[in-house]
Amino acid sequence: MWDDAFPSFLIGLREGLEAGLIVSILVATLVRAEARSRLPQVWTGVLAAIAVAMSFGAVLTFTAASMPQTAQEAFGGTLSVIAVAFVTAMVFWMRRSARNLSSELKQKVTGALAMGSGMLVLTSFLAVGREGLETALFLWTTAQAAGESAGPLTGAAIGLVLAAGLCWGLYRRVLKINLTKFFTATGVVLIVIAAGVLGYGLRDLQEGGVLPGRTAYAVDLAGSIDAGSWYSTLVQGVFNLMPTMTWLQVVAYVGYLVVVMTLFVRGVRATAPKPKPEPAERPAAEAPAGPRPRTGRRPAWVIPTAVVAVPAVIAGLAVALGRPKPAGDQTVAVSETDCGKGFTAPAPGRQTFRMHNTGRQASEVYLVDPSTNAVYGEIEGLAPGTTRDLVATVAGGTYAWRCVPASGRAVTSKPVTVRGGGAAKPVTPVSEQDLAGPLKAYKAYVGHGLDTLVGQTGTLRRDIEGGHLDKARTDWLAAHRTYASLGAAYGTFEDFDKKIDGRADGLPGGEHDKDFTGFLRLEYGLWHGQSAKELTGPARQLDTDAAGLRKAFPSQDFDPGDLPLRAHEILENTLQFELTGDTDEGSGTNLATADANLTGTRELLTVLEPLLTSRSPRLLPTVDADIDRVRKLLDAAHDGDHWTPVEKLPAADRQRLDGATGQLLEDLAPVPDLLEIRKSA
Repeated sequence: MWDDAFPSFLIGLREGLEAGLIVSILVATLVRAEARSRLPQVWTGVLAAIAVAMSFGAVLTFTAASMPQTAQEAFGGTLSVIAVAFVTAMVFWMRRSARNLSSELKQKVTGALAMGSGMLVLTSFLAVGREGLETALFLWTTAQAAGESAGPLTGAAIGLVLAAGLCWGLYRRVLKINLTKFFTATGVVLIVIAAGVLGYGLRDLQEGGVLPGRTAYAVDLAGSIDAGSWYSTLVQGVFNLMPTMTWLQVVAYVGYLVVVMTLFVRGVRATAPKPKPEPAERPAAEAPAGPRPRTGRRPAWVIPTAVVAVPAVIAGLAVALGRPKPAGDQTVAVSETDCGKGFTAPAPGRQTFRMHNTGRQASEVYLVDPSTNAVYGEIEGLAPGTTRDLVATVAGGTYAWRCVPASGRAVTSKPVTVRGGGAAKPVTPVSEQDLAGPLKAYKAYVGHGLDTLVGQTGTLRRDIEGGHLDKARTDWLAAHRTYASLGAAYGTFEDFDKKIDGRADGLPGGEHDKDFTGFLRLEYGLWHGQSAKELTGPARQLDTDAAGLRKAFPSQDFDPGDLPLRAHEILENTLQFELTGDTDEGSGTNLATADANLTGTRELLTVLEPLLTSRSPRLLPTVDADIDRVRKLLDAAHDGDHWTPVEKLPAADRQRLDGATGQLLEDLAPVPDLLEIRKSA
């Protein structure tokens, strides 16, 4: 979050200091002119400027959220480019104007005093409003680039608070800073940040189809950079430099940086003419105090309330009128006999449909292309008499509703045709027959692994029976790694998994409970000084249970639909138990188990590869790179059969491993949805 906060902190500090200095000078000028009664007019203009800036930010946020995905990309990219233009103009303007800011404003205030209250309000509004609009636009674009708003908003808030404190100190003459040097230094940093925002904005325009070259990559380091590392997060958060960048992004980034930085630095080095000395202030008696405020005409709160309410109302109208009419105005009926009643062709884009179950059974509902059965959106378990929203992106094509009741045949509505452009990404459905081949291959892999496991548990039993405990520790690790590579996640092996690899958690006696059996029971005994006699019983029980699993596995019920879940679930267990050291019973080999889990995950992906490649061609290359990254980190943590315990890993190494595994899990997340079996009859 703090990496995303820095650019916003800097813009909040600069813009806040600039606006604060303007307000300070306005207030000081009025005070020196003995026109304190006119201060509310200054604060009214400031309040109006803040209200307009916040309303502008709301319009940007809520209007963009109602757009289709491609339109959001184009909208965000366009505003990013505009924000870069504003920031660039701002840094050059402040470089030129920092010296003479005070004298220029004093002249404007003196003129406004003579022209009445309206001009004073307008002067303060215009002076602060520009900074407010620039800040709102830049914050919106940095939040878009970061993918979240907490960091940018936090950074901006800290910067604005600090700027307010500095301005108060300067007004009270507590602080003295060289504004020219300050704005020059921050200008250099902002130019670098703006180059990154420009690159991000152009990428958005490419994603939105406005600019070409979407897949023309100049840099593609996704497979060789640790996305979870601190340095990668810092570079991406502060500079918007991504591991993968197109040629357009790279050329624009370098070109902007070279040209703008050169012009800025040359301007700084140029000898600026000395500013003319400010005219001596007139005595207070000669200062135009302006007409006295009229009394009895209106309450003092009317104008401040109006300047806040009017921008808010206008922003609300802009958001309401700017949103396309949602397809959610259509209430679509779902039942065992009548599916899709009330459905008419929606406009292209992101739409919300209100699905109401008028039947007597719970039903699954799919928005499909009836010619290919591709799925654009779905609701599972829509109960009778209930209404839920289904959000989907539609483009030009043919659409229909398919309602699948809990019992009975599926019902498909009449198709409608949507005309227009845009792009939508449906999911090609998977049947049990599609998964039959991968399931057969995976069961063969597990069966072969169980044969190996039974041989290894037999060796382990004989080691312990013979009193060879040092050898037993080595053979225990080999057998446990074999079992961990078979993907025993979430009940794959039914009750056998608890017997073979169950934990002591929850047992009344903990590690000494009679029901604590399997690998972890032997691990506890082997690494806590128990004798061969004490361990013989648990070793024989483990050998018996492994043999029982091998015999039972061919007839165990394995739902084909569970197969795509395993790739994600195995590594969820790894992150939850192994990489936390939670299952360590003394051997310190959690990372060895994690390495074996990685082997099982790769095997699952191998058997699922044909189905995944046809549905998401870029997914497996990304996941393979993630797996290689995690494996390299694990390989660095062992020497032969000795593995570094999780708790003894250096903090930086542990963070990298957790980050890489988290990234792998994130990239694996689409697998269950891509390969979910959806009912069609």
